[in-house]
Amino acid sequence: MPALSPTMTEGNIASWKVKEGERFSAGDVLLEIETDKATMDVEAQDDGVMMKIMSADGSKAVQVGTRIAVLAEAGDDVSALEIPADEHKQQQSASSASSSSEPAPRAESDKPAPAAPQKSASSTSTEAHEQRYPLMPAVEHLVKQNGLSKEDVSRIKPTGPNGRLLKGDVLAHLGAINADTPAAVSSRFDKLAHLDLSNIKVAEAKKPAPAPAAAAAAAAAPAEEALPAAPQALEVNVPVSLAKVVEVQKRIHDTLGVFLPVSTFVSRAAEVANDDLPRAARAPTAGELFDQVLGLDKVKAAKGSRGVYLPQISAIPPASLLARATPRPAARKSDIIDELAPRKKNRAAAPPAGVPTVPGLSSGMNVFSLVVPKEEEQRAHLFLERCKVILEEEPGRLVL
Repeated sequence: MPALSPTMTEGNIASWKVKEGERFSAGDVLLEIETDKATMDVEAQDDGVMMKIMSADGSKAVQVGTRIAVLAEAGDDVSALEIPADEHKQQQSASSASSSSEPAPRAESDKPAPAAPQKSASSTSTEAHEQRYPLMPAVEHLVKQNGLSKEDVSRIKPTGPNGRLLKGDVLAHLGAINADTPAAVSSRFDKLAHLDLSNIKVAEAKKPAPAPAAAAAAAAAPAEEALPAAPQALEVNVPVSLAKVVEVQKRIHDTLGVFLPVSTFVSRAAEVANDDLPRAARAPTAGELFDQVLGLDKVKAAKGSRGVYLPQISAIPPASLLARATPRPAARKSDIIDELAPRKKNRAAAPPAGVPTVPGLSSGMNVFSLVVPKEEEQRAHLFLERCKVILEEEPGRLVL
């Protein structure tokens, strides 16, 4: 019967979970024990076989340290084993015989003296051990509870780390548990505290399979040739006339007194043209997926398949300006009259017809362009065609 708490002296066996002759593994529940405080499970520490059950289900007031079952190791032939003698019963009979032959003296008071603690065979040792003070709280409690002197404590062999006295050492000294239990538990914890790498072996390097001549030539080629080719960019251009946009702009200014720049019409046309564009034929990149999660694909210009297109606009100068070159007048020699006459202020000449009045834009024909991957050529062309239809046929809808 194990001691499930420092103050436990006896317990009741509620039920056995493993029957005689059955095998069990480490961690399996062997039985349930009832105490005055709770019902707890007792788990197996190692693999084994239930050889014999001494205390059946429902046994009451079983003293701590009393044999309740006999376990055999895994793989043992139970029929060929003999049940060993119960050392705990022998110790109890020896202690009862000594107590009957030597009656305890009466105390001066009327109260009977406390019974002497039951000690195991290890308590008869006269070898002194150096203990580390202060003792642990649980050990100090057991020492004071059982009235052990400092000399008695020095005879107990410590099995804890760094030579510390453990609660199990005191219980073994008092005979509450088997004398070999503390040393067995300590050795088990020492074994678990070290990582066993004795069965770890370094894997042997695999020999590469012989490659054919073509693979060998490819392996001998420079590393730059094996890099994947960068995606090819393509520029898509569509001519768009802004003449009708300028008419709507002038009409709004004359009617409402509000000046809307041409860039406002272009940006609003781009927003309308971006609606419900078909997906591109390529998979989105990691950056484009991240923009989709944050909602940035709807607010910033991007070249990706799910981004918002924003065209680049360049004006087409009139053919007359490209074909005609105005010759510079020849330098005239100045005389004394030119020096004495007042100088005339140079007036800015009005721009000729067809010259853009807005930087980068022309009231006539302009080129809307996009630089996109080759897979998005049709998608970008559809976007620019939508912009062309809106700006050339119905720019007034962009003001509503």
